[in-house]
Amino acid sequence: MFLNIEKVLPLNTYRDYYVNFLESPLKSSTKKKGISRRSLPKINDMLEWGVVKAGDTIVAKGREEEAKLLANGNVEVNGEEISMQKWLKDLFGWNSIQTYVFAVHKETGKTLSQIREEYMEKELSGASPPPR
Repeated sequence: MFLNIEKVLPLNTYRDYYVNFLESPLKSSTKKKGISRRSLPKINDMLEWGVVKAGDTIVAKGREEEAKLLANGNVEVNGEEISMQKWLKDLFGWNSIQTYVFAVHKETGKTLSQIREEYMEKELSGASPPPR
């Protein structure tokens, strides 16, 4: 039996799924400019920065389903407020999901992960964030 992994879980990069067994389990395997995945800012931080706003439309990556981002970081789907992670997990039928990789900001067409990374890189380099 042959499984095409790209069909089961379409990934942009395999970097986030690489596990270095020789590294201490307390360290994150992906560090970029002193920021680890364990300490990445969450949706509330992104709302505070203004890179996303309450009322913005979030689309599930590779799908047509949409949700409205709320001021508290949750989303509204069919009139119901739920966490973005729960919405995506239920939508894809998975028991875990990388929320920021599979949540796409409809206005920009970028994943929340890309928006967050761009903002953090600009902050670390001292540049001001791009206007939305």
